Amino acid sequence: MLQQGRALAGKGGAFVNDFKAFIARGNVVDLAVGIIIGAAFTTIVNSLVKDIIMPPIGMITGGVDFSDLYINLSSVDYPNLAAATAAGAATINYGVFLNAVINFLIVAFAVFVLVKQVQRFRKQEEAKPVEPPKSELLLAEIRDLLKERK
Repeated sequence: MLQQGRALAGKGGAFVNDFKAFIARGNVVDLAVGIIIGAAFTTIVNSLVKDIIMPPIGMITGGVDFSDLYINLSSVDYPNLAAATAAGAATINYGVFLNAVINFLIVAFAVFVLVKQVQRFRKQEEAKPVEPPKSELLLAEIRDLLKERK
């Protein structure tokens, strides 16, 4: 029994080493950072939509709260979505869907702006003339001297 435990520990050690190598790769760390920042960004966008964008839209539409718009599929009337949900009624929550679409459009726009800026910075870096290495300059001089001799 003790030997089986040692054998598993040896195999586990290789697994742990492989896992460490996998995690240490740059792409995995970059992905993890991206996911964490994305989660934080989602919270900001949700607040932007709920607290800043939707109130003026609700005011324009006569005080309608989009998140409370729903179609009641049951035969009992409910004053709002929260009451229908609490009662377990079947509803189609199209207001919540509209909020999700608005959130998506804002996130998509923000990502679009970010990608455009990154592309702009890359173009500026590529536009800088790259001086050839010293060895290429010497070879070009030798070539030009050989052409002159002929």
